[in-house]
Amino acid sequence: MRVTMIGTGYVGLVSGTCFADFGHTVICVDKDASKIEALNKGQIPIYEPGLAELVAKNVREERLSFTTDAAEAIASADAVFIAVGTPSRRGDGHADLSYVYGAAEEIAAAIKDFTVVVTKSTVPVGTGDEVEDIIRRVNPAADFAVVSNPEFLREGAAIEDFKRPDRIVVGTDDQRAVQVMRELYRPLYLNETPILVTRRRTSELIKYAANAFLAVKITFINEMADLCEKVGANVQEVSRGIGLDNRIGSKFLHAGPGYGGSCFPKDTLALSKIGHEAGSPVQIVDTVIKVNDDRKLAMADKVIRHLGGDIAGKTIAVLGLAFKPNTDDMREAPSIPIVKRLQEAGATIRAFDPVSMHEASKSMADVMFCDGPYHAVENADAVVIITEWDQFRALDLTRLKSIMRAPNVVDLRNIYRMEDMTQRGFNYVSVGRSY
Repeated sequence: MRVTMIGTGYVGLVSGTCFADFGHTVICVDKDASKIEALNKGQIPIYEPGLAELVAKNVREERLSFTTDAAEAIASADAVFIAVGTPSRRGDGHADLSYVYGAAEEIAAAIKDFTVVVTKSTVPVGTGDEVEDIIRRVNPAADFAVVSNPEFLREGAAIEDFKRPDRIVVGTDDQRAVQVMRELYRPLYLNETPILVTRRRTSELIKYAANAFLAVKITFINEMADLCEKVGANVQEVSRGIGLDNRIGSKFLHAGPGYGGSCFPKDTLALSKIGHEAGSPVQIVDTVIKVNDDRKLAMADKVIRHLGGDIAGKTIAVLGLAFKPNTDDMREAPSIPIVKRLQEAGATIRAFDPVSMHEASKSMADVMFCDGPYHAVENADAVVIITEWDQFRALDLTRLKSIMRAPNVVDLRNIYRMEDMTQRGFNYVSVGRSY
């Protein structure tokens, strides 16, 4: 099939590339000429394992191309996906839909034959109705159907998630559109991937509800971690003990410094706004937002307490800056408020992250970005592990201790065993573990 993807950000680029790898002909469109020029040269604007190779393969096999000419790409498409950004609007937290509405107007002006217009961006309930109204207003004669098809991609595992998803959600009442969507995802039939067809507004809410539920799980286990520290329990064992219950499951039950990234903070805030405007507040989500914001600063305070309450003049090494491993995404990363709070308390920060230091430099001032983990910890009074990159799991602990000014380790991801660290002479503290 002929697919046009409006937007070459994270969702658009991954989705377009994977559709091309399924065998469809895909044109990715973006207004940013420099980004399109870079993509045509094989330069990928985001870090996602395996994406560069997959883009190159499908460009080489002439199934994937990039352009700034939206009109031509839209006119020839069976399906046009809207995959533009929907950031939180400044001031009120609502999703900013200006890019979505702008894309709808462009699509309306260019479509010719029957076209399925697919909202891939995460949008509030009712956005599909607005997109439909815009297209009808701009082009009353257009033959089209608007479909909600939310994405469920995890940064760092997005290609696997797209090709082997838990489910595909399709929101539409139009049976012609359902058939187009089934054809687009036909390569997944071998995996017996469930395709859930719903009303459009239901589909839009599914995305927000899914992300909010996962954010609730993360926040719940973080609060259990705090309780474990007070009562002498071990949060990892609590997590395993409840995660073995099939009704709960083990995923997203790892205590840490709070959630971040491009989805959970934005989507929980948007769902909260949707609930309040509809007269049905989602009070659990409201609480999760506050608890998670507080959590990040509490982790900085944990470091300060571990160092005796006064860190003025001390050097602290931070390992891991991105909000999670295998991405360079710094949006709402816990490292940002943690580093800022430590700096405000008088500490000097040396930091290392395998891929996100360039992005981190845009949101962190007066940080010394280092060449590697050992460079970062040289003469440090403490090391703080914020992101659980694999390479931090197997550090040479003897070397680490020998080059630090003081053997203080604050492990906010619980990647080391307390007994091992204590035996090696480290003054070690983790999250939610009293033994």
